[in-house]
Amino acid sequence: MINLNVNINSKEKTYPIYIDNESIDSFCEKIKISINKKNFLVVISEKVYRLYGKAFNFPSKNLFVLKDGEREKNIKNYKKILDRAFKLNLTRSDMMIAIGGGVVGDLVGFVASTYMRGIDFIQIPTTLLACVDSSVGGKTGIDNAFGKNLVGTFYQPKAVFINTNFLTTLDERQFKTGLGEVVKYAFIEKSCKCQEFNLTNFLNEHFDKIFSKNTKILNELIKICISLKISVVEKDEKEGNLRKILNFGHTYGHVIEKLTHYKKYTHGEAIIEGMRLAFHISVKKGFIDKNYEFYAEDIFKKYKFKQIPSFSSDKILDTMKLDKKASKEKITFILPTDYSKVEIFEFTEPELADLIS
Repeated sequence: MINLNVNINSKEKTYPIYIDNESIDSFCEKIKISINKKNFLVVISEKVYRLYGKAFNFPSKNLFVLKDGEREKNIKNYKKILDRAFKLNLTRSDMMIAIGGGVVGDLVGFVASTYMRGIDFIQIPTTLLACVDSSVGGKTGIDNAFGKNLVGTFYQPKAVFINTNFLTTLDERQFKTGLGEVVKYAFIEKSCKCQEFNLTNFLNEHFDKIFSKNTKILNELIKICISLKISVVEKDEKEGNLRKILNFGHTYGHVIEKLTHYKKYTHGEAIIEGMRLAFHISVKKGFIDKNYEFYAEDIFKKYKFKQIPSFSSDKILDTMKLDKKASKEKITFILPTDYSKVEIFEFTEPELADLIS
């Protein structure tokens, strides 16, 4: 087992992250022990419930099964989960448990942060994307008609339990969407102010084992990505400055998701395309040379990420202006400036229109 810890400012924001590849049955038993006879509400994704519901064996009255898909991260489901918590008479000494991908984790985290002004919750991510990114760091939220994660809070979980055996049942596309975020960490590693793991070399050396879902290699891969994220989050919990680098590829990635109504492309596919645009802008600005852009494209191709057709500049800019990281006059972009290094830049709309043309 790999144990990591997040330590943000105070003891209240210190929590453990456990990474293991033990059997699902023993893992489920461990989760029941961690509940420690408290009253609780489990929110579990529909697909995970079909596959592992019997192994968890939670009482039906304590279960809320959430349909799959980004569109489920909405105000209606937020209210339904709140109502279920009230019917169970959950108190501040009880807990909520999120089992599934990022949609479940973000939604349950938001409910937990607002239910009675804050109740404990545990993250059990079952997708690679959630393991390496959304389950750690305390970002919670829901989507609305104006965009993704525009309503939310910063609220840290009490613990994160990761079991890489869950990843063995992911289909290739969902597994690769997690690899999109993994590749992102390779391009920002030296800016994370953490010990250097040389994630790019790890991705090249263990390519076959990663794609065959070797759980020991996945344990190490997740450890590296989470360690980088912990280093950033501990220094900047609420995205005042440094944490913005974790959004590398996301400014345009979120545009793609919104313009295609969160249906056509996965989050990882959109983020890869967002990174492609970031490399293009950096070359145009003279921050990097063309060789680094070619190097990045070689990695994208090796991991079999397809290119997404572009959208009109007007649509892109109009959508970017609604991004929560944008100010009234500037749009924020995270751009590569050297190998495995990125920096934060702001552009006016006319500047950006020229750069993305």
